[in-house]
Amino acid sequence: MELAHSLLLNEEAYNQLGEFQKAEFIFEWLQFLERLLPVTSRADIRENQKKLVEQLTSLLNNSPGPPTRRLVAKNLAVLYSTGETFSVFQTIDKCNELIRSKDDSPSYLPTKLAAVVCLGYLYKKLGRILGNSFTDTVGNVLKAMKNAESQGRYEIMLSLQNILNGLGAAAIPCHRDIYKAARSCLTDRSMAVRCAAAKCLLELQNEAVFMWTTDLDSVVTLCFKSFEGSNYDVRLAVSKVLGTVLAKALTSKQTPASTRHNFRRITLEEVLELLGTGFLRGSSGFLRASGDMLKGTSSVSRDVRVGVTQAYVVFVSTLGAKWLERNFSTFLSHILDLVSQSHPKAIQSQMDAIGCRRCVSFILRATVGGLLGEKAQIAAAKEICQAIWKLKKVVDAAMGDTNLETRTSATDVTASQHVLVCALQELGSLIRGLGTTAAPLLQDSSTGVLEAVISVILHPSIPVRLTAAWCLRCIAVALPSCVSLLLDRCIERLNTLKSSPEAVTGYSFAVAALLGAVKHCPLGIPHGKGKVIMTLAEDLLCSASQNSRVSLQRTQAGWLLVAALMTLGPAVVQHHLPRMLLLWKCIFPSSPKDLETEKTRGDSFTWQVTLEGRAGALCAIKSFVSHCAGLLTDEVVQRLLPPLPSAVNLLTQLSSISKSYGNSLKTSSTVYRQKLYELLAVLPPKTYEGSFSAVLKELVADLTVPDSQIDASTFLLPPLCHENDLLLLGPLLQETDHRFIEEQLLLGNSTAGGSLEYDPHSIYEKAAKGDSVPKPLPPVLSVISAATRLFGVMFSHVAESHRLQVLEQLLNSIKQTKGSRQQIVQLNVVSALSTSLKHLANCRGSLGPEEVRRSALTLVMGALESNNPLLRCAAAECLARLAQVVSDSAFTAGLAQVSFDKLKSARDMVSRTGHSLALGCLYRYLGGIGSTQHLNACVGILYTLSQDSTSPDVQAWALHSLSLIVDLAGPLYHVHVEPTLSLVLMLLLTVPPAYAEVHQSLGRCLNALITTLGPELQGSSTTVSALRTSCLLGCAVMQDNPDCLVQAEAISCLQQLHMFAPRHVNLSSLVSCLCMNLCSSYLLLRRSVVSCLRQLVQREAAEVSEYAVALVKESREDFTPDVNIREIGLEGALLSLLDNELDQRLCQDIKETLTHMLTSMAVEKLSFWLKLCKDVLATSADFNTVASLDTTQEEETAKVDDASVLTSDSDERFHPFRNPRWSTRVFAAECVCKIISQCENAGSAHFDITLAQERKQRDSRGDFLVLHLADLIRMAFMAATDHSDQLRLSGLQTLLIVVRKFAAVPEPEFPGHVILEQYQANVGAALRPAFAPETPPDVTAKACQVCSAWIASGVVSDLNDLRRVHQLLVSSLVKVQAGKEAQSQQYNESTSTMEILAVLKAWAEVYIVAVEKQKNQSDAQNHHLNIANSAEEGYRDVTSSATGLLDLVQADLGTLSKLWLAALQDFALLTLPSEYTLQLPAEGGTFYTAETIENARPHYYNSWALILYATALWLTSTGFVVVDPDEGVTNLSRPVTPTTMCQDSSTRPLVKSPEDVNTDRFHLLLGISVEFLCSPRSDAAMENIIACLRALQALFDVPWPRSKIGGDQELGVELLNVLHRLILTRESPEIQLAALEVVRLILFAAQEHVKEKRRSAEVDDGAAEKETLPEFGEGKDTGGLVPGKSLVFATLELCVCILVRQLPQLNPKLTCSPAVQSGKHLLLSEDGSRLVAAALVILSDVPAICSPEGSVSVLPTILYLMIGVLKETAVKVQDGQLPLTVAASLQALKGLLSSPMARAEKSRSAWTDLLRSALITVLDCWDQVDGLLQELDEVSLLTAITLFIMSASPEVTTLECLQKRCIEKFKITLASKDPLVQCKCYQLLHSIFQHPNTTVSYPYIHSLVPSIVGKLQETEKAKPENAAELQVIQEGIKLVTALIAMAEEEHRAHLVACLLPILISFLLDENALVSATNSEKNLHEFALQNLMQIGPQYSAVFKKLMASSPTMKARLESAVKGNQESIKMKTAKHTKNPGKSSSIQLKTNFL
Repeated sequence: MELAHSLLLNEEAYNQLGEFQKAEFIFEWLQFLERLLPVTSRADIRENQKKLVEQLTSLLNNSPGPPTRRLVAKNLAVLYSTGETFSVFQTIDKCNELIRSKDDSPSYLPTKLAAVVCLGYLYKKLGRILGNSFTDTVGNVLKAMKNAESQGRYEIMLSLQNILNGLGAAAIPCHRDIYKAARSCLTDRSMAVRCAAAKCLLELQNEAVFMWTTDLDSVVTLCFKSFEGSNYDVRLAVSKVLGTVLAKALTSKQTPASTRHNFRRITLEEVLELLGTGFLRGSSGFLRASGDMLKGTSSVSRDVRVGVTQAYVVFVSTLGAKWLERNFSTFLSHILDLVSQSHPKAIQSQMDAIGCRRCVSFILRATVGGLLGEKAQIAAAKEICQAIWKLKKVVDAAMGDTNLETRTSATDVTASQHVLVCALQELGSLIRGLGTTAAPLLQDSSTGVLEAVISVILHPSIPVRLTAAWCLRCIAVALPSCVSLLLDRCIERLNTLKSSPEAVTGYSFAVAALLGAVKHCPLGIPHGKGKVIMTLAEDLLCSASQNSRVSLQRTQAGWLLVAALMTLGPAVVQHHLPRMLLLWKCIFPSSPKDLETEKTRGDSFTWQVTLEGRAGALCAIKSFVSHCAGLLTDEVVQRLLPPLPSAVNLLTQLSSISKSYGNSLKTSSTVYRQKLYELLAVLPPKTYEGSFSAVLKELVADLTVPDSQIDASTFLLPPLCHENDLLLLGPLLQETDHRFIEEQLLLGNSTAGGSLEYDPHSIYEKAAKGDSVPKPLPPVLSVISAATRLFGVMFSHVAESHRLQVLEQLLNSIKQTKGSRQQIVQLNVVSALSTSLKHLANCRGSLGPEEVRRSALTLVMGALESNNPLLRCAAAECLARLAQVVSDSAFTAGLAQVSFDKLKSARDMVSRTGHSLALGCLYRYLGGIGSTQHLNACVGILYTLSQDSTSPDVQAWALHSLSLIVDLAGPLYHVHVEPTLSLVLMLLLTVPPAYAEVHQSLGRCLNALITTLGPELQGSSTTVSALRTSCLLGCAVMQDNPDCLVQAEAISCLQQLHMFAPRHVNLSSLVSCLCMNLCSSYLLLRRSVVSCLRQLVQREAAEVSEYAVALVKESREDFTPDVNIREIGLEGALLSLLDNELDQRLCQDIKETLTHMLTSMAVEKLSFWLKLCKDVLATSADFNTVASLDTTQEEETAKVDDASVLTSDSDERFHPFRNPRWSTRVFAAECVCKIISQCENAGSAHFDITLAQERKQRDSRGDFLVLHLADLIRMAFMAATDHSDQLRLSGLQTLLIVVRKFAAVPEPEFPGHVILEQYQANVGAALRPAFAPETPPDVTAKACQVCSAWIASGVVSDLNDLRRVHQLLVSSLVKVQAGKEAQSQQYNESTSTMEILAVLKAWAEVYIVAVEKQKNQSDAQNHHLNIANSAEEGYRDVTSSATGLLDLVQADLGTLSKLWLAALQDFALLTLPSEYTLQLPAEGGTFYTAETIENARPHYYNSWALILYATALWLTSTGFVVVDPDEGVTNLSRPVTPTTMCQDSSTRPLVKSPEDVNTDRFHLLLGISVEFLCSPRSDAAMENIIACLRALQALFDVPWPRSKIGGDQELGVELLNVLHRLILTRESPEIQLAALEVVRLILFAAQEHVKEKRRSAEVDDGAAEKETLPEFGEGKDTGGLVPGKSLVFATLELCVCILVRQLPQLNPKLTCSPAVQSGKHLLLSEDGSRLVAAALVILSDVPAICSPEGSVSVLPTILYLMIGVLKETAVKVQDGQLPLTVAASLQALKGLLSSPMARAEKSRSAWTDLLRSALITVLDCWDQVDGLLQELDEVSLLTAITLFIMSASPEVTTLECLQKRCIEKFKITLASKDPLVQCKCYQLLHSIFQHPNTTVSYPYIHSLVPSIVGKLQETEKAKPENAAELQVIQEGIKLVTALIAMAEEEHRAHLVACLLPILISFLLDENALVSATNSEKNLHEFALQNLMQIGPQYSAVFKKLMASSPTMKARLESAVKGNQESIKMKTAKHTKNPGKSSSIQLKTNFL
């Protein structure tokens, strides 16, 4: 194929190929040429033009296929437009000649068609350049059309479209001729020709004025005719023409000159009248009403009506949203008029009426719902409301008129019903779409929306009452705050108007609908409503028999309410279960005898009431089983069972009852059947085993002798077919945007589809996916689908022998019927069988013996050859299920053989399609095809069938089947891939485009082949690259196909290719293809586009985005997308698509695509993304937010700045997004949050303004989030103050994130302030509306969170500013104090729990922060005392803010603490295990009610941790000193101290002692903590665990709780074990550190306890002998520790766990293993070091809580660990700093060595031995492998040795051998080359020499001093070169000086004599001083100072020495003199200029 890539065709290569390869080669070359020509230079083209034209025109004669001819034409056109044009006329002549040719043979046809296509493209590209030649061409083409067949007509129409496009207005002379030709084609029998003609007319109307002026009527009539017998594509194309022409007629400015005098502009009314005529009368014309029409028998064919409906939508969309807003009232009245009484024909039967209503609803939904923004929608809703009021008046007049003459208008009443249904439905849909943004509409009393809807509930017609109820349900879902009020209102009316039949049904519908809405309202309704409704229902049912006028209605209403109540779920229903079961028991006769007596009594009316009541009861139980599965215990099931046999018994009697009472019971009995079947299908089959045979008999009768003669295949079968197979049946069964109206064409002429009035019970059920309104089918159809479902369940549970009987019965019934009746029976039977096979497969059952299989097979085979394609599909699926259930390979092979034989012999289309599909499906559920033999046979047969060009249907089915086989065969298929791919390509290149279904199947085949090849497609071998090229070629052919579904297949094939071989897919052309189809009118194409984009952007988001923009910039003339990619990029285009898209799945995909793009690009294109989000959110600010702000409580200044915040920046500039909906705005707000988190991962500059500005200066392209802070705040503000509650929640969440992330960012221009401070007014203004009384609790709860975050963030330091936000929290607190009784009755009680807890949690957060700040300050204060008061002012400032914050909280702390304790008590009760449920208080807790306990739980889980921490802090702050219990209670509705809760007054002790109160509180806090920490759920939030640990820390910070835990060892051990487990399961260092801190405090408590016991024992036994003191502490006098009981043991376990985790080398088990032997040192992370340090601190405290014996048993462990840490972490670090762990281990070691236990007589000797061993271990560290020495830090080890020498008792270290080794180490270290080491060594020796015990210090002095003095003498020669060396000398001298002081008199002189010469040698004379280095100068001064001190001290020795050495004396004197002079100089300076120096000093100080 590479050979095809050249400018000229490579004829040499071409001639060597076979016939089919030639076609491929040519196509590849043409494709390459198409890409090459636009980028080739003109000169090159002209040079090769002659040859190229020859090659291209010669291809015309080669009978090219459709895609090839189109490419030839395109290339020729481009070639002439860029090259010379002189030879173009020859080409045109040649084409005309080819078209004129008389050769009519089929082989010549492609050449003719190619010529036609060529002409079209030449004229399109070259247009007027071609002069007047077009008249001949058009004439020639039109002449050819007269005897062309359908393909010819199709191509000619498209060619004419292109010619018109190219010539524009120049073609006017031909317009009439073309119009005539297109007219005839528009009603062609071929649908493809009709579509092409519509495209041609659409092009023609651009210039042909007559189409929308003089000939408008005929164009309209023509379109109506074209709709007759049309398919979906034709309706789409023709409605587009019709809508566009009418819109043009209405808006055009110009009129034709010839007709100007008698032409008048057409009005909107006339245009609508034209469309209305088509809708109401169809295509029978305006005047020529045929005979049928006059007789009133004919009704408009449905396809015309559906077509006109689509035309209405096109008409309005063309005119646009602005036009619709202006003309809405005219449009609405016209649309509603279509179903009014003025056109009785349209609604003469219920079926017609439902069809028309659907069309009207569709028009309104697509225009009002699809085009208008939210403001306009609110206006539209008002208009619709007006219409409802008008109709209501008509009805009232008619109903109120008692005068019989005028009473005829009762027909008006029923007539207005359809208008009302449409109006109410649209009103409901509108409000539901608007969500809470519709609030202003409902509050507007002038419109009276609710009044209007409620007033219609009493309408005499049932559909209207139902729709009004549905509309109420929509309002309730949109505005959850209305649900309760509406329920109350309807219940009250229902109670009052119990005697009016209309009111009883109407209001019961309304209540049921509202109950159905509750599950869509997260805030729920008050729990008590359930009780009211249950009582009302009982009342209705019991009073039904009192008044026969309303008995039927009351019965229906009562059961409807019970059934609807069940949807509220188990929590509500369990309280009413007994009453419901009682009603259920009473509705059926208790024995068969009673049923017999019933039959003898009564008339048709009583039977109707009985049947309706029982059907209602069955519905209620079904609703119970579906919605309350949790309550279906065995006991309840037992109580449900008794009435069932009676219900089944009645079922068997129905037919005889119907016979005796005539037709009036027909509907009731059908409904009863349906409801019983539906109930049985959801109950476990075991429960009604006894009734199996009776029910089966009835089912078989229902299926085989159906009441209706309706072909129900279109709703019964699709769910039973496989979704892949349904693709074969054309667009009708696929999802389209017009599904709602297209559905009625599916159902055949006998039914129009479902509608609410067929089953009132659907009003409380969830509408099916994709339906806006439930559409239950009529009972005659519903009963069949219920029967097939139940049959499926039961058949799999009956005995096998019984199965055979049933199947044979079914088979016979099919044989006995004839004609259409037979088809209906066959359909029902196959559906039933298919369902049962599915059930059998799911429960892994077997079908039974051979006979049963045979009967089943006969049934299926019969259906496989049915004329109904849907039935064939279902049968193929059924066959696959049969093979799955039997799962026997021989049986499956037999099935395949049957189909093989049939396909070999059959010639008819039906059996060939059915059996070919059967082959594809057969192995679907058997895990794929495993036999090559079977595979080869299938492939062979399907190849043949797919080339049968006589029948496109057979081709389509065979290819579809082949695609299934490719999928099922998997790797086995590899051998067939090449031939199959060739076949697919050949067909793609030859099958005419009109056969779209064949192309779609080819696409599926190609897709399956690509999947089979998979990642192999990346290969580079020749075979693979050939396969890859073929795949790409196939995709290219499909992309050019005019059919949208084929294009969708092409896109999904390319998507697969891109997944497997991304390098080989041309991304730019793919992206351009996607952009072009982004707004396609085909839903499935849009879905493929977005799904492909979603995949692409996961890998290459930036490239995709760039290609999209580049494509628009090149802007080819044929690409004008509906969305403005140029301005807002692909991302913006997707956002606006998201805004207009109604399909949920597509919206989800768009969101995911945008999220992927955001994650990979938001940081690079920050401004762009933020601007996008801002543009979308900016419309929130359009609604007048300013007015809704309540600023009355604030002082005036606040008013000003809050208001100005809102009004600023409201520039009316152009918005790229026109009124986005609230859901889009919510998504934009979520995007902002995602952008912030992306920036957080991207780097710190995004949150540091100084750094960001620096980088921005360096590179102006850099963009940082912090620079957009104002935008972020503005967006959050706009969202938080919107009308939509969801958007408010998102806005507050955004604000919360912004506050948290930016709180600490400093403001560079005002040091000491933060950047957020300037936005206080915005934050205040955003929060205030959320605390308004009518705000929903979830918004207030979120706002509380933001308030506390804002106060806690510390952004605002000024208390007056803080008070504004603080005030909001105070107002909420007042609400909380009122308690749960005072809560509004709008929502479920659990919402008040949510709000209260949110407020308490917010206060807790603020209190915690205030306390922490104060604590930090007191630390800082202590720190400050050590520092000079330099920054006094700044410091004061800080203090005031923190104490101020605490003061703010302090005022309410009394109240808060009680509320907090109450909330914790509630939480403690809620966390009890389920077995304690019965012991919980009956009335609930303080903040939750007993009924809503389950809903309240999550809210407690969400907030307990911070409340716990705050309570602990409060208790610690009071030091557990109990406050007077009545103080501060006055303002609470009742005292809620935890002591008073959950006890009634009789058992309550009169007064609890403070000790008891405290103990209760302590145990409450501790209990909650331990319960949580024992097993925190894996998803438990980190902050909860941290808060819990912090609370424990706070508790144990004060003595009283410590005494509790210290005194209760079991409790301590328990706590330690819990903490140990926490440390094991949670990796976070923060948690582990917090846990260790708690451990330390527990240990401290135990220490205190032991000390206290020892002290008191000493006091008590003061007189007694010391020896008899009992041993306190663990280990008593044996030293044994019991695991599980011992605190010490638990502590050690925990510490070892921490240490070994950080330093695995410490584990003795590991140390022996080779893994750790390497001995490499690990450098710990900072967190690791802190953990180790914390553990060591705890270890050193352990001996203090042991008895002496106990301490001996733990000491080895502790020493091992401490020295182990030292050994492992004492590594040299660059800057000589001690690692944290080393410092900690030395510190711990010191603590241990000085432990009193080392000196206690009982343990002394053991300690001494152990400490000596430890010292040896330390010494041994040195003697390890030499290689390690340089790593080890000698200083740390020396320090450890020094600690032993200094802190341990002398007997430990004075052992001679030990002492020797220690001295040896010091010697080695002194000889070190490293000055730092030497320095440290001197310091350590300094401390040793000063040891008070001379036995310790003397050996060191004797051994080491000589060498030290020697070293110092050496330094006379080598002067120090740097500070470090200088320090060494200084330390050495200090050491000698100290020694002199200690030495005895006789040695002193000697030492001084040694020291003085050294010091004097360091002095410099004046000259040397000038040139000396810094170190030398410092040394000089240091020596001088020392000499000045030593001289006077030891004057005798000094004088003697001076005398003996005159040089020394001279040096000293000159140095002293120099020193004095310099001092003089300094003082002189000071006196001269005092002012100057101070100012300089200030300056430097500042720096």
